[in-house]
Amino acid sequence: VGPKKEVAECKEKFASSVDPTISQTFMLDRVFNPEGKSLTPMRGFKYSSWSPLGCDANGRCLLAALTMDNRLTIHANLNRLQWVQLVDLTELYGERLFEASYRLCKADTPCGELGDFPEFQRRHSMQAPVRMEWSGICTTQQVKHNNECRDVGSVLLAVLFENGNIAVWQFQLPFLGKESITSCNTIESGISSPSVLSWWEYEHNNRKMSGLIVGSAYGPVKIIPVNLKAVKGYFTLRQPVVLWQEMDQLPVHSIKCIPLYHPYQKCSCSLVVAARGPYVFWCLLLISKAGLNVHNSHVTGLHSLPIVSMTADKQNGTVYTCSSDGKVRQLIPIFTDVALKFEHQLIKLSEVFGCVRTHGIAVSPCGAYLAVITTEGMANGLHPVNKNYQVQFVTLKTFEEAAAQLLESSVQNLFRQVDLTDLVRWKILKDKHIPQFLQEALDKKIETCGSTYFWRFKLFLLRILYQSMQKAPSEVTWRPSHEDAKILISDSPGMGSTEDDQEEGTSKQASKQGLGDTGKGVDIDDTAEDSLHQPSDTGGREPMVEKLLEIQAQIEAVEMHLTREHMKRVLGEVYLHTWITENTSIPTRGVCDFLMSDDGYDDRTARVLIGHILKKMNKQTFPEHCSLCKEILPFTDRKQAVCSNGHIWLRCFLTYQSCQSLVYRRCLLHDSIARHPTPEDPEWIKRLLQGPCTFCDSPVF
Repeated sequence: VGPKKEVAECKEKFASSVDPTISQTFMLDRVFNPEGKSLTPMRGFKYSSWSPLGCDANGRCLLAALTMDNRLTIHANLNRLQWVQLVDLTELYGERLFEASYRLCKADTPCGELGDFPEFQRRHSMQAPVRMEWSGICTTQQVKHNNECRDVGSVLLAVLFENGNIAVWQFQLPFLGKESITSCNTIESGISSPSVLSWWEYEHNNRKMSGLIVGSAYGPVKIIPVNLKAVKGYFTLRQPVVLWQEMDQLPVHSIKCIPLYHPYQKCSCSLVVAARGPYVFWCLLLISKAGLNVHNSHVTGLHSLPIVSMTADKQNGTVYTCSSDGKVRQLIPIFTDVALKFEHQLIKLSEVFGCVRTHGIAVSPCGAYLAVITTEGMANGLHPVNKNYQVQFVTLKTFEEAAAQLLESSVQNLFRQVDLTDLVRWKILKDKHIPQFLQEALDKKIETCGSTYFWRFKLFLLRILYQSMQKAPSEVTWRPSHEDAKILISDSPGMGSTEDDQEEGTSKQASKQGLGDTGKGVDIDDTAEDSLHQPSDTGGREPMVEKLLEIQAQIEAVEMHLTREHMKRVLGEVYLHTWITENTSIPTRGVCDFLMSDDGYDDRTARVLIGHILKKMNKQTFPEHCSLCKEILPFTDRKQAVCSNGHIWLRCFLTYQSCQSLVYRRCLLHDSIARHPTPEDPEWIKRLLQGPCTFCDSPVF
């Protein structure tokens, strides 16, 4: 808000002011006074917001985090289990305001002195974020110097401040840091005491419209136009649209915008729902020839206490609300000739978790789970002494619904539907077989549709089936093992077991017991498994071994099919991007020979493609060489390369090059190995290296 020395002098002046309206306001306002002295420290987070998938360098989400001391930062998960702060937006926005003398435009009146308390308040309120929300990804085409067009993605982050202003940051994707910031524009909303923010995105006749929905602590809700001149194909409103104007002192707690299709009007529409006290305010926005039609109303009789959290399933438009007394309501929108109505039903968490207080809810991306934050409720009319916060998961779909949604999915990416695959995984682990209807439907999809998505889905099912047949591990797999030299010392004569070893043994016993308790129907019983190893029961053991070998053979066959399909894609890229005989660093000849080595593999497309490539290569082989001994690395295995001296190098599953470096990447499920792109790689190889895992669709770290 100003030079550090001047700010410190002003704080001391306001704190010791004889006017209580100044001194008390200053001391109690944590925006001015974050350290608080005798007050509780400002630790933790006020709000967080996830970006859409595909915003960071790994194609995953960015996290915008707002701390209790009003600092807004953006973080990314660049390496596995490691979060890195990319940029501090509070600092950047403060620098912009300082350069502009704390004026939004040059026409504004000059700002006053920092020593004036109203000016001190104004400078803080214009920089104290209340909420921030990400827009959807905007894609534009950029013309390069050689007249080629490339798609450039960008995403917008809207930040709502205490004084009602909204800063709209535009980031180029993938977001790497300060250098990826394209622009920052500030909009005046005119809303007093703003409380919540949400993006309004509407598509009509292939034209995308956008705006920002702002709610106030006094009750009003309105849409603010956002001018996106820099983003082609996007349009906005000509003027603000007031959705609710009554100052009825019902604060707007949460806003969700759901795109839907109107079955009677035969067009797309936008449903805006907002939690206001114990009620749900809804507004249906529809663009027709007459203009923008707005229908709004309230849903009453849902909760006896104010709504503390609201979430929405954007797949089908279902809205979930909860109050602190442990009651969750499910609201299903039903269209009528004019607008819509809601059918709602009560989900009693007390029947599942006992007497609990709820603090927040969220629905998973594909609507398979509802996550609920709970603490203990009242017992015998008394509140609990300590609060233990827990995240509970409630399934919202059956296994059959999840399987049907995966088969008919338009996304065709297992990683983006991980909540649905989790329901399927649990069912197979429990029953130890793949249901017949799912197997038949998947085989039919594979026959009629050539998409590799269904082959990856089949591989997922076979792997889970194989896992369900195996013996349960004796300890929890995620717990790090502490097997080191100290075990040898404790085993030596005259040495008693140390306290650490006793704790480790106890934890192992507890984990094994926990697995036995929680894994009913999931893992084979230990006694039954041990009996398989007895000589008298060889007849019972052989069918299990044969079954595992059969599943393993099916897994290898599906993996080989997916490998061949990706090899064809890689060879297609090689053919398209090489004009003459050229060493592309991809073992092209080895991949061609590997594809044709199996006599049972007869793919006309592959044969024609290989014929064209071999003609272009003109008898050149361009083999890979071992970096240790300079011997040739033959292409005999898709997973690794072994030279004649026995040096083994893992192969990149995206380009089939040998990873001859100490650093490489792995997919999220540790399925495959991939190398890092190098500066000398052409653009098309770098594009191949950005792809997900060919077996499980997971991103690569």
